[in-house]
Amino acid sequence: MIPGTKQGLWPTANCKSKQERPGPPARNTQIRKEEGVRAGWWSVPDSMYGLWSEAELAAYKRPTRKPLAETAREETMKYGVENVELPGLIASLIGAVPDETINALIGKGIRELAGMSVQELAGLPGMGRLKATRLAAAFEIARRLAASLPEELPVIRSPEDAAGVVMKEMRYLDREHFFALLLNTKNRVIARELISIGTLNSSTVHPRELFKSAIRRSAAAVILVHNHPSGDPEPSRQDQDVTRRLQEAGQIVGIEVLDHIIIGDGKFVSFKARGLI
Repeated sequence: MIPGTKQGLWPTANCKSKQERPGPPARNTQIRKEEGVRAGWWSVPDSMYGLWSEAELAAYKRPTRKPLAETAREETMKYGVENVELPGLIASLIGAVPDETINALIGKGIRELAGMSVQELAGLPGMGRLKATRLAAAFEIARRLAASLPEELPVIRSPEDAAGVVMKEMRYLDREHFFALLLNTKNRVIARELISIGTLNSSTVHPRELFKSAIRRSAAAVILVHNHPSGDPEPSRQDQDVTRRLQEAGQIVGIEVLDHIIIGDGKFVSFKARGLI
């Protein structure tokens, strides 16, 4: 056995001298494996314990887990922004930061963070002005989006209400545009979706395109709307055929077609009022 080693730790067959022995010289310092694990090292071969000094073993120390920000950002990329918690959203905005920074931001909560200035955010541990500006800009975008939405969504109680939602925009269009007003269970408009754009006197509408939007928005019912560039809102035979086909498709998917409004020049026709639907 080579002096300074423990029996069985180094192969004696291939190590005839101290110079030929691999690894660092032997030490008498005793290092317990459990202490190294608690200190956060990766698994170190048992042969190293008791042979290397603490300084030599320190070269093998590596963190056993990733920083919180890195883990949260990876989860956001994997599952999508709509499926992660606040840490994932924050980490995606500000990038790599120490755990102390993430914990400080989470501790504030989203409402308090949204009300903080760039200077206040920059004063948090590990933030700095650049990261603080990114976070403040995200909250400002959210505020502007909220300000751009109508305070109250219109409720459709009659064909006049439905026509009023689109009349100003659609009466002067030079081609046929087919829209759908998507309604919730209380007949409030939750979205207005453009389904197709046609020619001067016709538009092609496929049920798949209409109800794909309605299903995505979780609409309870729809009102069909399209314009006649000629200014005359009288329904054609083709208009009636399209309406009937879309109504049948709506019955299959469980989304009711309440009405079909044709917009002319300052006037309109309701299929519901005409008894055509």
